[in-house]
Amino acid sequence: MLHDFINWVLATVEAWGYWGIFIAMAMESTVLPVPSELVVIPAGMLAHQGKMDLTLVVLASTFGSLVGASINYAFALWVGRPFLEKYGKYFFVRPALLQKTDTFFLKHGAISTFTGRLVLGIRHLISLPAGLTRMNPAKFALYTVLGAGLWSLVLALFGYFIGGNQALIEENKLLITASVLGFVAMVLVGYYFWQKRRPA
Repeated sequence: MLHDFINWVLATVEAWGYWGIFIAMAMESTVLPVPSELVVIPAGMLAHQGKMDLTLVVLASTFGSLVGASINYAFALWVGRPFLEKYGKYFFVRPALLQKTDTFFLKHGAISTFTGRLVLGIRHLISLPAGLTRMNPAKFALYTVLGAGLWSLVLALFGYFIGGNQALIEENKLLITASVLGFVAMVLVGYYFWQKRRPA
């Protein structure tokens, strides 16, 4: 059953090509349930088979993620922010809370955007607070590309190195997730101590 399902996913990703990866990852970065693992890992496997180019897979995935994240960012900026400023008090979002959130993202928006792209469940939502707090668009795009690019590279390389050994997908999926979370934890710890050493 798993073997047939993986073959179906591989055939689908191959048929879609790079534009399919781009569109699927753009959808994944909004609020649509398109798991990046089901798109990029098979594409990496196809790159191992010589049917796709690994660099183009990573680029299509990364910039698809940027487009989807930018849609969320723009929605939060142009719709969410005015709505909360006008009606937030009815949802327990008072101006003081918005101000605190603005201050937090002004100081920690870059690291939040970067690490948020690497965490399941947060990956497609981190763009919303960035838009709500009017994070600098260029900085938002830069750290989204860095985070999404790293995640895309990890998944693509995972697919590439397991190659045709499909059973390794299920065996190592938890390991790759734990490794990425460990990396995020190290980045956050390093960022914390860096902030502590900065002059006030």
